[in-house]
Amino acid sequence: MLRRALAQEAARLMIEHGIEDFGFAKRKAAERLGVTDQAVLPKNTEIEEAVADHQRLFGADTHAGELAELRQTAASAMRMLDGFEPRLVGPVLSGTATPHSEIHLHVFADTPEAVALRLLDRGIPHRVAERRVKVQRDEATAFPSIRFVAGEHEIDATVFPKDGIRQAPFSPVDGKPMRRASLAELEILIGE
Repeated sequence: MLRRALAQEAARLMIEHGIEDFGFAKRKAAERLGVTDQAVLPKNTEIEEAVADHQRLFGADTHAGELAELRQTAASAMRMLDGFEPRLVGPVLSGTATPHSEIHLHVFADTPEAVALRLLDRGIPHRVAERRVKVQRDEATAFPSIRFVAGEHEIDATVFPKDGIRQAPFSPVDGKPMRRASLAELEILIGE
């Protein structure tokens, strides 16, 4: 019962405050509920389920429209980055995105500069950052990330080497290989 309450509070914090880090949301929820025993903290999968439940209960009338808009924006960005075999990942793909969610893409190129040049050619302001992802179970690796705005939404495109398309990094939610969707797969989701 306490574990479920913590998952629900963490989900609420993620939705209302735009928190993307499961660990931070768990700690904040525990602090708010006065819980000090780390053993009762929920798993990331339990929090993700609580996010979906919260959206069904409290945002059913708006969530579908917000998600559709995020997915349409992702599809537009993927079309622009088509030479880099873009893949959608994260909450926009899983359907648990909030109004605060960024759109996360994986792109594959010889160099991050190639992706940045595509954006420059299109007159799109961007910045280069770094994103740490787990490509091995116990080790996070830093990859360049190109951040830009499409419409009203922030896009974070992590740049992997071309052969990185063969093996997805591990998901921060369940530790399994991350689900990735091509533009064709995303267009099917949008059509449903």
